[in-house]
Amino acid sequence: MWLLFFLVACSAAVLSCALLCRAAVAAARATPGPAPRPAPETVPDAAAARRGPGLTLYEMAYLSGGPHRLADVVLVLMAQQRRLLLADTGWATVVDPVGKDAVERAALTAIGPDGQRRIPAIRDALVGDDAVRQVADRLVTDGLAVPAAVRPGVGSAVRLVQGAALLVLLTAAASYWMAPAGTDAGLLLAWFSLPLILTLGTWAVARFELHPYSDWATTAGERQLPGVGHSPAAPATPASLVTLALGGPAALTDPALRAALHSSGA
Repeated sequence: MWLLFFLVACSAAVLSCALLCRAAVAAARATPGPAPRPAPETVPDAAAARRGPGLTLYEMAYLSGGPHRLADVVLVLMAQQRRLLLADTGWATVVDPVGKDAVERAALTAIGPDGQRRIPAIRDALVGDDAVRQVADRLVTDGLAVPAAVRPGVGSAVRLVQGAALLVLLTAAASYWMAPAGTDAGLLLAWFSLPLILTLGTWAVARFELHPYSDWATTAGERQLPGVGHSPAAPATPASLVTLALGGPAALTDPALRAALHSSGA
């Protein structure tokens, strides 16, 4: 029986490590070189007013959590300005139907003519909107975001390696517990140390060479984020919005907004 557990552990370890190596190579090959960014005065909409050094608030949100994080940011931004009402039941209601930039207009369009819609449906609609795709495309062109062709990326592959390491430990424990009397327990556990060393070693190399890893941001993109590359946000940007963009709904200090996003499945 222990041999079956050993084969399962080895298969999981080899497969997860191979996927991580493949994801790292694909991300390196697919990430284009950085392109010159437009000067701040050439940015036509209100996002320019929320720009940090090289990144807008929307770009920070996308690099940290993808299009769903960006959707949360624009909804909370409009709610803080009293132009949307986010209820703790997970509904968004329009108060002021005028968007200040393309993403805000896309959010209002996603809510629809009735002026009220559940937040998960708004998120899903925004993911496919041209305004959000333009943010993503700009980041990919600048070499800051991982192209869609190589997602799920290194972050997902690292989580698979972590899961494989846990599986190796569980199968080793099960084999030790189910081993018949007289079995050399030391030799049995020595065999399981091989896939464990493989997974932990690959994880350690990934953390040293690829960390911080993300499904959305490249290494260059991670360095642009406040608190990672030590790039501060724009002074006019409310701290709560930067916190939301970087950490997600769980990082919000406003209990009403946090409840609205969490009750909607964030």
